[in-house]
Formats: sequence, C-alpha cells, structure tokens
Amino acid sequence: MSTLKMSYLESIDIPLVLIKRKLSHIKEFLEISLSIANAHTVDFYTHHVWDEFIAVPPQSVLSVINSSCVQRMTADRKRNTSCTRSSVGRDKTRYGFCDESKRLVDVAALLDAAKGHALAGLEVCVPLSQLLRTIQGQDELLPAEEDVPLEPDEFMNSKKSHEVQILSKLVASLAKHCRVQQVIDVGSGKGYLCSFLSMRYGLKVYGIDSSSSNTHGAQERNRKLKRFSKAYRRHGRARLQGGGAVGKGKEGKGTQGESDSTTGSGLQSDRNVEGLVPVHEVTVVEVPFVEVPTDSPAPSEDEEALASAWSMDLGGPDPENPFIGILSPELSEQPCPRVPPSELSAEERERRKRENLERKSARGGSDGALYSPLTSYVTAETELRDIITELEDALVVGLHTCGDLASSTLRMFVSRQELRAVCSVGCCYHLLSEEFDQLRQGSHAEHRRGPWGFPMSQFLRDQAGFCGRNARMSACLALERVAAGQGLPTESLFYRAVLHVILRDHYKAIKSEKRVGNVYSKATSFVDYVRRALKKLDLDEAKLSDSLIQDYHDKYRPRMQEMEAFNMLKVSLAPCIEGLILLDRLCYLKEQENTAFSALVQLFDPLRSPRCYGIISIKKQRTMLTLKHQF
Repeated sequence: MSTLKMSYLESIDIPLVLIKRKLSHIKEFLEISLSIANAHTVDFYTHHVWDEFIAVPPQSVLSVINSSCVQRMTADRKRNTSCTRSSVGRDKTRYGFCDESKRLVDVAALLDAAKGHALAGLEVCVPLSQLLRTIQGQDELLPAEEDVPLEPDEFMNSKKSHEVQILSKLVASLAKHCRVQQVIDVGSGKGYLCSFLSMRYGLKVYGIDSSSSNTHGAQERNRKLKRFSKAYRRHGRARLQGGGAVGKGKEGKGTQGESDSTTGSGLQSDRNVEGLVPVHEVTVVEVPFVEVPTDSPAPSEDEEALASAWSMDLGGPDPENPFIGILSPELSEQPCPRVPPSELSAEERERRKRENLERKSARGGSDGALYSPLTSYVTAETELRDIITELEDALVVGLHTCGDLASSTLRMFVSRQELRAVCSVGCCYHLLSEEFDQLRQGSHAEHRRGPWGFPMSQFLRDQAGFCGRNARMSACLALERVAAGQGLPTESLFYRAVLHVILRDHYKAIKSEKRVGNVYSKATSFVDYVRRALKKLDLDEAKLSDSLIQDYHDKYRPRMQEMEAFNMLKVSLAPCIEGLILLDRLCYLKEQENTAFSALVQLFDPLRSPRCYGIISIKKQRTMLTLKHQF
C-alpha cells in the first residue's frame, strides 16, 4: 500500500467528530419519533395505538405521504430539518410532535425531518465511484482473464448478480490496494460472491458459513469438477471459438430466465435456455487447479454419461450447455487449433509438461483451491487460524451478514492484525442483540457471553444508545420500494391485529409462547385465517362461531386505514433507524487506533437491493508492518 494512495484516501475521509455530530442528530430525532417505530402492529387495536400516538385522521397522513412519495417534497416548501421547535397554533411542536401530548400533529414536519436525518440527507457517505478511483489510482483493475468473460446472470438471479458484480469489484480493488491475495467471506451462504471473486479476479477465497449443507454441496460438486474438467475445457474452447455461443445443436436462442429458486420448471426443463446455469450450481465452488494435458483425448462416453448424470442430479441443463460459467477463466485456457497428440514432438510435450508444473506451483499444487468452503460458527472471538491453516494477510468481507454477525465481523477485523481491510454489508437488524434494550434483556443479559451487536461505538454506548426490537424491525423496511408503488402487506397485518383482539376477549391470551406464523398465505378468508391460527396455538376453536369471528372483522374493517397510515409512518422512519445503526458501526471503526480509513458507501440500487450500504475500513500501514515482524 503506497503512502500516496493513503493520502488520497485521507482526502475523502469524513472525520470522526463529524460522524459523532451526525449520530447525535439522529439520536435526538429518534428520541422523539421512535415511539411510532417501536409500536407493535399486533397490539394496534388492543392498545389503541393510533389514538395514543397520532392526533390527525389517517386520511390526512396518507395524503401527505402519497404527496411526498410522488414529489419528494415540493420545491416551494422550505423547512429547516435541523430546527427542533416551531409553532403550530397554540402548541409547541418538535419534529411534528406536540410537546405536551407527545402525539403527532404535523405529518409534513415529521417527513421533512425524517428525510433530513436519513443517510442521504446527512451527507455522510463516500460515493462509490470516488472511492474506487481513489483506491485504484492510476492502476486499472483487470480481471484475472479477459478472454473468457464470465456472466454472473448465468448462475444467479438478477438481484444477486447486481450485488456480486459491484461488491466483487470493490473487494478486488481493496485487495490490490492492500496487496493481499486472500479473501475471507464470513457468512458466505451458497458462495455466490466467493465463486465470482475467485473466477473473475483470481483471488484465493475462503467462504465460512455455519451451514454444513452449503459446504457439503460445494465439496461434492468440486469432486465432479475435478473428474470432468476436460469436458468443461472443451466447452470453454467452443465458447472462445464461437464468440460465446455454445450448444449450437439446439434450435432457437430463447431468453434468459431469472429465479430465486432451483425448483422452478425453467431450470428443470429439457428446454432450458442456452447458457443458463442453475442458481444452486454456484455452490460448486472450491475450484482446484487441475492439470489437464493438452494432448488428452476427447471425453469418453462414460465421462459424458456421468456429466449428464450431474445435470440430472442437480436439476441443471444437459451436457450441451456450457459449464464454463462456473469455472475460473484460467481453467479454460485452450490452445487453438488443437494439435493431435500423435503429431506432438517430444520437445513440445516436455515444454507443455513444464508449463503445467509451473502453473500448478503458482497455485500451490494440484490440490490448491481458488475457493475453499468451510463450515464454522463465527463470532468476534473466533480464531481464524483454527479454521484457516494457511491464513496470510487477508481481507474480510460479508454480504448481507445477518444480525450480530455483521458487528462480529467488524470486531474481528479490528482485533486480528492479519485482516488488512473489511467490507461489510449487514442486514436483519431485528436480530441484533441490544445492550440497552431493557424490555428484551430480562434475565438473559446476566448469562450473555460476548459483546452486544448494538451499540458498538463507545460514543453511543456512553449515551446508552437505544433502538428497540420493533424499531430495528422497522429499519428492515424498504422505503424506496414502497415509494415506487410496492405496497405493504396491510391485510395480513390487519388480520393479525384483529386476531389479537379475539385472543384477548375469548382466550385471556395476550402473549403466547407459540407463534401464528404464515397462516395468512393459506387462508381463504378471515374466518379461515382465525380458525387456522387457533389450531396452531392449540386453542379451542369450537367456542367461536363463524358469524362471531366475522363480526370482529366487520367491526375493525373501517379502521384498517389507520393501520395502513401508521405503517407508512414506520416506513418513513426506517432509513433513520438504519442510519443510526450504520453510523454507530462507522463510528466504532473510526474510534480504533489501528484503522487508517473507514467509510460508509452506498453500493447497490436500493430498489434492487434495499440493504444497499457497506462499511469499508483499511488498517494503518504501520500496523501491517508490525504484523510482518510478528510472523
């Protein structure tokens, strides 16, 4: 890592004092508005939530919200979102809430304030394009192999493809900047990011996941890759010669389909789209460098039959479709035209053998893997050398790491000197453990091991920073998608809230150890929904007649708009709560003495991937020099 590049990074760095100031602004705003986000939808009617928090009709709330979604605030409306107090009639308000009643009286003021306290309004993010230019400098980042372009859309859905392509470019740039070849993907799942990093950029990737089924699948498919690598190389040669078109024996080109599932008929049919590799085949990863002599004969009928068995077993395309999409480009290099083995001179055979040995040596031998899937449960205290025996200086990455795993990844980065940089995209904020959530801790806090997921920064911990589980669940809502017309599941939420009234009135049950679950998707009506739910809760459904159940529905149906409006207010607050969590993580990294640069970056299109922000951090150079002396 050059000193010049670090100075460039310092030029785009946002100072810690500014991050703390922005955190204080969000915290102050949420202290007033968080009551809405923490109200539970299940209790909406039993606890009279609307009357407790809102002082205006639901029609007015929806009207202002809809206007805001369409116009994103009119140009002539100028409110000072940093102003804490204004005068509306006789009452003083703060962010639209009446100081005396604590109820919302000015919806537009709340939306203005929410917009100003979201990450975009706070102006705390470093643009991705600027970050990449600064990291790369004059060095253009090139893939490991340009001759065989890899198309991620061939083996993953469009959302995952969007995320993997963007994040892999950033990770590869960070790896080059830090001069590392190893990448550790924490919570790697099915290995989409791992496989693309190894295939496209030639990085040595370790994917760690707690699910043994993901790792087992990768290892089994890797065994088949070793056995049938000649067939894949043949398809790679055909792709190179044919300009990307493979499997020309079939008529018609078709169009590429997308699916999040491997069970859809589009992936199982014999009429599969040309070049489409099933979603689950991406876990075929742990790709070794296999010696394949260029004078090998064509695959035997037995090998072709086994390749076909792979396809049938995994729901993939027939052998005429290209398997090259899941291999590293370096495994598909092929001399063209091919010289028959009988025509090769002894000198040529010796030359090719020597080249193969040199390439194997560069990759660490014939069993060296570009991607190694590993099974382990990871926490902040995990010793990576116990999992990865060949651990060197590395970069750690997490794509949509769930709950505490995101905060554990950051803590691991700080405490492990061999980790030179981190790129973390978190999700599932509702699963975070929270230090100052007294309602959720109870007796479990005394027996808890390890640090809390929130807050992380000493700055916010000193202030007992608090969200609450319902608020963190609200942070998972996608404002951009709702604004674009993708509505909330209001009816299912309405059904659940009315069910809660029935449980209170007839079963004396306010809370239950059992959950209703996804009963709504199977129900044909509200009556059917209630009966299915009562069965799941092991309650006597015979005591309620259909007409009585329907009466509850008819009674609360006119108030359904209240729930719709209230949930839209929750959605409006979601970016602010997410901003508090992410800025807390950024503040934590900037508080550390061994970090040189830390930033918050919007990586993805929020319409395609709502959890679109990434935390980036790079260690100080002197820390890395100390590491070399230690090992």
